[in-house]
Order: sequence, then structure tokens, then C-alpha cells
Amino acid sequence: MKFIEDFKKFALRGNVVDLAIGFTVGAAFTTVVKSLVNDILMPPIGLVSGNADFSDLFFVLNLPDGVERPEGGFQTLAAAQNVGAVTINYGVFLNNCLALFIIALAMFLIIRIANRVDEELDEAFGDTPPPGEPAEKKCDFCRTKIAYRATRCPHCTSQLSVPDAVARDQSLAGRPTS
Repeated sequence: MKFIEDFKKFALRGNVVDLAIGFTVGAAFTTVVKSLVNDILMPPIGLVSGNADFSDLFFVLNLPDGVERPEGGFQTLAAAQNVGAVTINYGVFLNNCLALFIIALAMFLIIRIANRVDEELDEAFGDTPPPGEPAEKKCDFCRTKIAYRATRCPHCTSQLSVPDAVARDQSLAGRPTS
């Protein structure tokens, strides 16, 4: 029973639920990007390069006994696989590499925009740390990185001690140092 209770406690923690949601959204995002690559980008690229689709680029390694190679070769990967041919599907690999590149580029742009917005908010609200003061610290309880001037951890909600420099700044400004 202890094992089941421990597993239930683990599975219902916020981080695991957040991770599950992230994987689900990631899978949906991947499906959309694969469709973008296969259905929108690859047909024009294939047309320009003289091939109908990269996914039909393959090498036949071996044919089963009794199967003859058609004159001019197999026209599609599906035709080769239907007769049981062993193939190297380098076109599918190229499509997947392009999908990976697009996903990585999209994630880079999203993170870059989020970082810029965060920096602009810090500048607009004066939350940039003074020179010589670190921007982050680790929570004494859950050990996640948090803002140096934070008085409560946003992850575990623990009350934190106020750093000396922050307490001094707050007392000079006439604010309480809770």
C-alpha cells in the first residue's frame, strides 16, 4: 500500500501534471509542424527539385525472391514496400530533419520573444538588479532558481529571508521588510 500511496503522491504533484500537459501540447505542435512540412513546404520544394515528394526518395537494397524490379524502378516507396522490398527511406529522413529544424526554429523564436518581453518588463518596472547584486538565487527549501529579491518562492510558496541588500534598500525607501 505504501508503494501505491507514494506513486499517487508522485503522479499528482504539480510538476508531473505540468509535464504531461507539456508533452501533450508538444505532440500536437509536432503534428502541426509535420503537416506543414509534408503538406505545405515539401510539394513546392519537390516540384522545384524535380521530385514529386521527398518521402518517395529511397534506395532498394533487396528484393524478395521471385520479385522483379519494374522497368524504370519503383515509382513510389509504397509500391516498393508493397512487394516486400527492403529499402532505405532517405526522403522520409529528409522530411523529418526539415520538421526538426522548423520545430527548433519556432521554439527558438518563442523563447527569444519571451526573453525580450521579460527584459522589457524588467526595464519598465525597474526590476533590474543593481550592479554587483546577483539576478537570481536558489530557494532554501525546493532549490529552484528564483529572483534574488524574492521574499516568497513561486514554486513551493515558502517564505524566504530578505537578503541584506534588499532589506537595506527597502528600509531606506520606507517600506516594511516582511
